[in-house]
Amino acid sequence: MKRMLCKWVLLCRSTKMRVSITNRVRYSWSIKNFLRCQNNKNNYNLVCETLQFLDCICGSTTGGLGLLGLYINEKNVGLINQTVESLTEYCQGPCHENQNCIATHECNGIDIIIALILNDINPLGKKRMDLVLELKNNASKLLLAIMESRHDSENAERILYNMRPKELVEVIKKAYLQGEVEYEEPEEGEEGEEEHAASPRNVGHNIYILAHQLARHNKELQAMLKPGGTYGEGDEALEFYAKHTAQIEIVRLDRTMEQIVFPVPNICEFLTTESKLRVYYTTERDEQGSKINDFFLRAEDLFNEMNWQKKLRGTQEATGNANAVPSQPILYWCSRNMSFWSSISFNLAVLMNLLVAFFYPLEGIRGGTLEPHLSVLLWMAMLVSLAIVIILPQPHGIRALIASTILRLIFSVGLEPTLFLLGAFNVCNKIIFLMSFVGNRGTFTRGYKAMIMDVEFLYHLLYLIICSLGVFVHVFFYSLLLFDLVYREETLLNVIKSVTRNGRSIVLTAVLALILVYLFSIVGYIFFKDDFILAVDRIPNKTLESGASMVGEFLSAGVCRKDSGENCSTEAVGEAIATQPPAMVIEDKERTCDSLLMCIVTVLSHGLRSGGGVGDVLRKPSKEEPLFAARVIYDLLFFFMVIIIVLNLIFGVIIDTFADLRSEKQKKEEVLKTTCFICGLERDKFDNKTVTFEEHIKVEHNMWHYLFFIVLVKVKDSTEYTGPESYVAEMIREHNLDWFPRMRAMSLVSMDGEGEQNEIRNLQEKLESTMKLVSNLSGQLTELKEQEVLLLENKADEVWAELSMGQNEKRMTEQRKQKQRIGLLGHPPHMNVNPQQPA
Repeated sequence: MKRMLCKWVLLCRSTKMRVSITNRVRYSWSIKNFLRCQNNKNNYNLVCETLQFLDCICGSTTGGLGLLGLYINEKNVGLINQTVESLTEYCQGPCHENQNCIATHECNGIDIIIALILNDINPLGKKRMDLVLELKNNASKLLLAIMESRHDSENAERILYNMRPKELVEVIKKAYLQGEVEYEEPEEGEEGEEEHAASPRNVGHNIYILAHQLARHNKELQAMLKPGGTYGEGDEALEFYAKHTAQIEIVRLDRTMEQIVFPVPNICEFLTTESKLRVYYTTERDEQGSKINDFFLRAEDLFNEMNWQKKLRGTQEATGNANAVPSQPILYWCSRNMSFWSSISFNLAVLMNLLVAFFYPLEGIRGGTLEPHLSVLLWMAMLVSLAIVIILPQPHGIRALIASTILRLIFSVGLEPTLFLLGAFNVCNKIIFLMSFVGNRGTFTRGYKAMIMDVEFLYHLLYLIICSLGVFVHVFFYSLLLFDLVYREETLLNVIKSVTRNGRSIVLTAVLALILVYLFSIVGYIFFKDDFILAVDRIPNKTLESGASMVGEFLSAGVCRKDSGENCSTEAVGEAIATQPPAMVIEDKERTCDSLLMCIVTVLSHGLRSGGGVGDVLRKPSKEEPLFAARVIYDLLFFFMVIIIVLNLIFGVIIDTFADLRSEKQKKEEVLKTTCFICGLERDKFDNKTVTFEEHIKVEHNMWHYLFFIVLVKVKDSTEYTGPESYVAEMIREHNLDWFPRMRAMSLVSMDGEGEQNEIRNLQEKLESTMKLVSNLSGQLTELKEQEVLLLENKADEVWAELSMGQNEKRMTEQRKQKQRIGLLGHPPHMNVNPQQPA
């Protein structure tokens, strides 16, 4: 048996073979059970034999656990690590039988594993601390594997039996402090060296998770793990590990729930606040009312964003050195202030439009037109606001500084150069924002195709183009930038959505209106051509010339380009307008239905805009005309069919859609406040429970903890997966979301289970009291029966005694009577014969 075990362990020492065997053992429960029991006549329990092998090699059979360091050296530490890793693989999955086999075995194996964590393994620790850390790391993983996916406390109590909580907490704090000190790296090329040594803080983190799991079954340990508790020293370590530790609840294939405690990957620190808010407020609910599907689909984009942020901040925050220079400092600086750039762009757009609205044309204000005392006041206001910003950097002070600076520029260099400077600054600011946006979305890593298909990126790119047109073409383009308010405010966005959501219905209704207008235009052209006479206001020739000059000035200022060979003079534009064909004019009235096209235009333009329909703008007919009745019917039909029915249908669709959007917004806000993002349970489910709704969404079902666990599965080596991680990784590959809890929580399930147990306990107590009462009654009945038997026996004895006495007396009486009879009668004399005398 020992020979077989040695072959097994030596085979596992090969890296490639270890990975192959590890994968086979992890994912096959039959192999794990086969290692423990072969169902043959001669069974060999390799699990127990491996544990005994660890017991032998660590020397606990020849000495105490305090001498553990004397038996572990550089030559056998690799074999010990592989033995511990093998035991870990036996348990993970989980395999409860192997867990119980290791936890309840009679040898000192479990005590050795605990000693590996708690004790300083010297003299090896003085020379090769990296090997000691790796050994402690593997030992903590083994203890976690022994407790993996268990709902009882047997194995945890067995581990706590020989473990003092204070020592465990001290090991955690010591590992954290050791992580701040660089230990000496081993030389490359040494035999048995691992490629990457375990980090002290990572080892301490695994031990902290072990302590967190054990604390469920030990109140003393639970109190020690709280920062600021009874033992206040080392709170920094506990706060650090508590901050970087998360827990979630998953649902297994058999629909049982399980709690997982895991370390938060370092890459998750690079998730930006803007992305968190965007996902939280914009994640859509599916048909079942769950947000899990949309949240899961966004996880990949969030992971890409984390990778991009890690690249930007890789040499600073990833290394923990705040003085290090970021790998891409410009993008790093931009990405940290993305919302700030967006606010600056909008404020600049509003400011530039105010200046254009009040002071256009721009030649009205020139530089140097301010009086001296006002100029001094303006300089003083700018300096005071600058001092306020430096001392107390508040938003109001910054706004005052910007306003005073802009006024100083206007009166120093003029309005037009100031607008140019503001526009150029806005262009630069938008470029910075666009770089931040692209970087945070990870668009650079996904390729240019994804960049082009991103609607938000195209929106910001269009914003940049319009801003550039305002700087280099004409200032009136700045007015288009005010539509950014629709993008920023959800209420205005809902106003636009009220038209676009049911756009097909509105378009079809509008097509119906056009068909009706077309039909009414045909009828009007055939029968009422002479009624389409509209009053017009003629434009004087001077007004025409001035209008042409204004158009020419605008075109020459922004649109016409002389370098292209165009004639951009005012006279040329006026001649172009004058050559247009004049309209047919009859004094102050015009006929507008001489052609079907003009008839359609008139009915469409004037008919739809008039409150009473097309009849309000047509000639008023006399009642003596032969087509008077037809004209009345024509006007009424247009009024009822087009004005009342069709247009109100369009307005009704828009109003109903806006009302639906408003109710959806209110419902969405209500759902965010009163419903768990993950499981969908409402707030009232946690009323009168030991766990509040706030604790539930913050600790038990924190949405970001689920994202962090998905990231952990992505970044972790598959050969290092635990049982739950392997299960979730397989579900993620299959895009199966059944591992998310739906309408369930372990706290509520345990409370319901405790309620049932309390009911069962009460029933058992009632049953026991009833049984005691029955037993008492039975005892009393037995006593009564015994007393009755005794009474019957006594009475029978008395009767028997009486009978015996009566018989004796009767016999004595008879004897007495017989004696008396004999005595009274006696023998007659002739009968006194000598018996010796012959007859």
